[in-house]
Amino acid sequence: MKETNILTEGSISKSLITLAIPIILANILQTAYQLTDAFWVGRLGNAAVAAISISFPFLFFIIALGGGLAMAGTILVAQYRGQGNRKKIDHISSQTVLVVFIISLILTAVGYYLTPYFVSLMHVAPEVAQKAISYLQISFLGTIFLFTFMVFQSLLRGVGEVKIPMYIVLGTVLLNLLLDPIFIFGYHSIPAFGVAGAALATVGTQGLAALIGTILLLRGRHQLRVYFKDLKPDLNLIKKMFKIGFPASIQQSSRALGIALITFLVASFGTVITAAYGIGVRVLSFVIIPAVGLSMATSTLVGQNIGAKKIDRAEKIAKLSTLIAFITLTLVGIIIFIFAKPIAAFFIPGEIVTIQISTLFIKIMALTFGFLGIQQVLNGVFRGSGNTLVSMGLSLISLWLLRLPIAYFLSKFTFLHEEGIWLAFAIANIVGAIISIIWFRRGKWKDKKIIDLASKFSVDQKIKQTIEEEVIEEPSN
Repeated sequence: MKETNILTEGSISKSLITLAIPIILANILQTAYQLTDAFWVGRLGNAAVAAISISFPFLFFIIALGGGLAMAGTILVAQYRGQGNRKKIDHISSQTVLVVFIISLILTAVGYYLTPYFVSLMHVAPEVAQKAISYLQISFLGTIFLFTFMVFQSLLRGVGEVKIPMYIVLGTVLLNLLLDPIFIFGYHSIPAFGVAGAALATVGTQGLAALIGTILLLRGRHQLRVYFKDLKPDLNLIKKMFKIGFPASIQQSSRALGIALITFLVASFGTVITAAYGIGVRVLSFVIIPAVGLSMATSTLVGQNIGAKKIDRAEKIAKLSTLIAFITLTLVGIIIFIFAKPIAAFFIPGEIVTIQISTLFIKIMALTFGFLGIQQVLNGVFRGSGNTLVSMGLSLISLWLLRLPIAYFLSKFTFLHEEGIWLAFAIANIVGAIISIIWFRRGKWKDKKIIDLASKFSVDQKIKQTIEEEVIEEPSN
C-alpha cells in the first residue's frame, strides 16, 4: 500500500503551517545563540561588540562553502520523498553526511589558521582585533559540530520532519543561555574568558546537538536512516550533489563575502559605527526569520510536489507563501520601526551615540522587510525545484550589483556617509524583490529535472509489473 504524504495532498495552507512554524521556531532559537552572545558581550563595551560584528561574515563564509551540499541533500531527499522512494532517500542521506563531514574537517583547519589574516583585512583597532581572533578561532574549531547538526536538520526537513530539530535546538539554546555568562565573566574556578567565552559556550552546546543528531540518523526513526554500508563514496551521486549544491554554496559564500566587504566599509568609519552596524545586523537576522522559515518550508513542499509530479500545486504553494511572507514581514517591520530605539538600547545600554546611529539604521531597513521576504521565499521556490543556479544569480544581483555598489557610492561620494550604507540595504531589498518576481512569472523554474520523474515505482514493483504484462500478452495455445 502506498504511504500517504500529507505534504502533496490536501490543504496547501495547512501544509505550509505544518512545516513553517516549527522551522521558524527553530530558526528563532538558532538566532538566540547570536542574540545571547550579543546581549552578554554588550556588557563588555563597544570593542567587544565590534569584535563579534567583524567575526560574523568570516564564520558565515566558511559555513556557506559547505552548506550548499547539505542543501543539495535536502532538495534530492524532498523530491524522492514526494516520489515515495525510501531506498534513494537513505542512500542520499548517507552520502550527504559523508561529504559534508569531510568538507567540515577541511574548512575547520582552513578557517582556524587563516583567522589572523581575516581579521587583519578589517584594519580595526588592536583591542578589537585581539578579541575577534580569539572568538573566531574557537568558533572555527566548532565548525564540524555545526555542520553535522546542519546536515541532520536539512535531511529531516527534506522528508518533512521539522519538530525534532526544533526540540534539540531549544535544549541547546537554554544550555547556552546558562553557559554564556559563566564563560564570559567567570564563575568560581572557571576563569573569565571575555569574548572568547561566548564562543566556548556556543561550541559546547553545538557539539551536544551534533551528537544527538548523529544518533538519531543512525537509528533511523524519522523517515530516513544513515547506513554504514552507504558511506562508501558514490561518485555519480556526489557529482550530482555538487552540481546542485555548488551554486547554493557560491550563493551563500558570495553573500558572506559581500557582507564582509560591507563590514569592511563600515569599519572604515570607526568602532562606534561598526558596533551600531553590528546591532542592526543582529536585528535584521532576527526579523527575517519568518521569511527564512517560509522559504525552507516552501523548498520542501515545492520539492516534494515536483517529485510527485504535481507542478500546478507547487506553483500555488509558491504564490501563497510569497504573499504570506510579504504581509508578515511588512507588519513586523512596522513594529520594529516604532520600537527601534529601545531595541538598540537593549543590546548596548548606556552607549548613547551608538544607540542613536543603530536606531537610524534599523528604521531605514524596517519598512522594506516585506520585500526581503519576497526574495527569501522565491529563492526557496527555485531551490526546491532544483534551480539553484537561478537562486544564486538572483542573490548575486541583489548583493553585488545593488547593495554593495550603492553602499560604497553613497557612503564615499555623497554627504550621507554611513547613512548611505543604511539606505543601500533598503534599496537592494525593493529592487531585488521586483527582479525575483519577474523571473518567477516567466515560469522556467517548473521545467527543471533533477530526478527521474518517470521512476514512480521501486525496482521490485517495476519487475513485477513487467512480468504481469508479459503474462497477459502471451498468446494462448
